[in-house]
Amino acid sequence: MTDTIDRLAGLAAGNPVFATRHERSKVAVATQACEDLLLGAALTAGLSQIERLVLAAEQARVSGVDALAAEYRARALALGDALTPALRSVLDQAGTQTGDARLDAMLHFVRTLALKPAHSDQATLLAIPAAGLSVDDTVLLAQLVGFVAYQARLLVGVQAMAALGGIAQHAAPDTVAAAPFVHPANLPAPGEPLRRNGFTSETLDWKSWLPVLDPATATPEQQKVLEISHPKAKTMDFYLLLGRQPAVLLERSQAFNAIMYAPGGLSRAEREVAATAVSRSNGCVYCASVHAQRFEQLAKRNDVMAQLFDDPDTAGTNARERAIIQASLVLTRAPGAFAARDVLALREAGLSDLEILDMLHSAALFGWANRLMLNLGVEIWPQAA
Repeated sequence: MTDTIDRLAGLAAGNPVFATRHERSKVAVATQACEDLLLGAALTAGLSQIERLVLAAEQARVSGVDALAAEYRARALALGDALTPALRSVLDQAGTQTGDARLDAMLHFVRTLALKPAHSDQATLLAIPAAGLSVDDTVLLAQLVGFVAYQARLLVGVQAMAALGGIAQHAAPDTVAAAPFVHPANLPAPGEPLRRNGFTSETLDWKSWLPVLDPATATPEQQKVLEISHPKAKTMDFYLLLGRQPAVLLERSQAFNAIMYAPGGLSRAEREVAATAVSRSNGCVYCASVHAQRFEQLAKRNDVMAQLFDDPDTAGTNARERAIIQASLVLTRAPGAFAARDVLALREAGLSDLEILDMLHSAALFGWANRLMLNLGVEIWPQAA
C-alpha cells in the first residue's frame, strides 16, 4: 500500500520510526484511506478532484508544511487539462483573488482555517453555498480542510521523530511514584461544572449553520453510517450534517476511534490532555468541554483542565503534562516550526516513542475536529436554571 506519510517522511521498513508508526497500523491505514477518498478520483462530487488538490496544496502552503504542499501541487499539475487558469493562479501564488467568486469563497475559507480556525465565522461558511457550491459539497470542503489540518500536523510530527532518530524498543519508561493527589481547594470537585475563562467541562449542545439531514428521508447509506457513528447520531446536528457525506464520515470515524481508543501507549487520560490543549488553543469551546469532561472521568481530577482553561502556555501539573501540552501547542499554532527539539522534550519528560506518536495523533486529530465544530456551527450552552 502506498502511504503518503511514510513516503514524505522518508520512512521505510527497518527504520525505528517506521516500526513505531506501524505499531499503530490501524491509524496509518485509516489516515491513508481518508486521503484516498478526499483527494482521489473516485469520490463523486461537484467539488472536483482538481479543485480539492489545489485547495489542499494551498492550505498546506499557508500552514508552512512545504512537503505536503509540494505533493498536492504536483498531483494537481499532473491532471493537466483539468487545471483552469484560475486554479493555476492559486498554485502559482499569483494573488489572493482569482476573479472566480466560487473559488475565491472557498480559498478564503481554506486560508482562514489553515492556522486560526476561530477567526472564521458563520458568514464565511455561508458565502460558500451562496457562491454556488451545494450544501453537500460545502460539507465535503469542511472535511477536506479538517483532514489536511490533521495530515499536515501528523506529517511534521513524524518528520521530527525521524530527524531525531527513533528508538527501536518501546518499553514503558521508568516512573517515579507520584505524591498522593490533593484536590485544589479553589476548584469544584471532578464531575461538577468547571467554568473558567469562557470554557467549561459541562455537556454542551451544538447547532449547525447549514441544513442537516432529515433521518426519515436519508438514503440507506446515510442511515447505515448514522447508526454506526454514535448512539444518538440521528438526533445530533453534528452527525446529521456530516452524514451528507457518509463515506467521508465513515472514514473519519475509523481514524478517530483508532487514535483515541488504541490500547497501550499513551494513557487515555493523557490523550485527552492533548485533545483539550489543542481545542483550548484553537478556541473550540465545544471540543474542550467534551474532552475536559472525559479527562475528569478517567483521571478523577480536573486541576490540569482548570490550568488549560486559564492559560494553556503555563498549564501542566507535572513534567509529562507540560511537555504534552507544549508540543500540542506548537503543532497547533505553527506546524511548520515543529521540529526534533519538540520530540526530544517529550522524550526527556519520560514518554516512549509510541507514547509520543499517540500524542501526535491526538493533537493532530483535534486540528480536524475543531475545524468542523468551529466552522460548521456553534456550541449551545445549558439554559440557566
